Amino acid sequence: MTRRLVALFLVISACPLAAQWLHHPDPNIPRTTDGKPNLAAPTPRTAAGTPDLSGVWAADPTAESNRQFEVDAANPLSADLQFISKYALNVFADLKPGEEPMRPEAAALLRQRTERAGKDSPTSHCLPGGVPFSSMIAPFKIVQTPGLIVMLMEDNNPPRQIYTDGRSLPVDPSPSWMGYSSAKWQGDTLAVETIGFTDRSWLDVMGHPRSEAARIVERMRRRDVGHMDVDVTIDDPQLYTRPITFKYAARLLPDTDILEAVCAENEKDRAHLDR
Repeated sequence: MTRRLVALFLVISACPLAAQWLHHPDPNIPRTTDGKPNLAAPTPRTAAGTPDLSGVWAADPTAESNRQFEVDAANPLSADLQFISKYALNVFADLKPGEEPMRPEAAALLRQRTERAGKDSPTSHCLPGGVPFSSMIAPFKIVQTPGLIVMLMEDNNPPRQIYTDGRSLPVDPSPSWMGYSSAKWQGDTLAVETIGFTDRSWLDVMGHPRSEAARIVERMRRRDVGHMDVDVTIDDPQLYTRPITFKYAARLLPDTDILEAVCAENEKDRAHLDR
């Protein structure tokens, strides 16, 4: 089991240690009297009155006692865990073993991937982690404009485009790693609906699969300057008997920026995986 978990953590060990471009104060962040970012200040808003989600964010790390894996025993490579949610490791982290609503096809795929100790993971082959995995495992930057929100991931993903201009989702999308996202404001919550995923993408480090029929809804609410809540619902009737739901919190990383990530450059992980 330990050997298997070591291989799984190779999937995430290539993530950068932290976002950088240090010591460059963001003029848009309110400050306390001593000049520090006031992360409890009211939620910033756009000229249109909607919450402004812009900034560099990272998922709150899950306490080690709640993680799916025992980190000390299964993380000899010291993968950076300060941004990793337990749901990136296992979307069913809140359920007991055997309670996962998997159809036989999903269970068979998961068993096959587990037996190969994570060697088939897309990220172990320098492919994208996808949605929602990548926003729960490394910092990401949100750039908000009228009609479009762009998410830039720090762990070797293409940019994610979330359209807020009222367009409908495509009827017959070509499968992609990041999918096709359309969103609308429901009060102060941004409801993002995404379809059109490739079935090559995994939902988590453990290898829970998704089909091309998967539909993901994320509800993002910025509570104040420094905190955002994200509710996720994954509906994939081809592989699961009911929707998968979980919630995670993200925190603002002020006065910094994301790093460039090019997985194939100087990549050394695969040499440590059994062929």
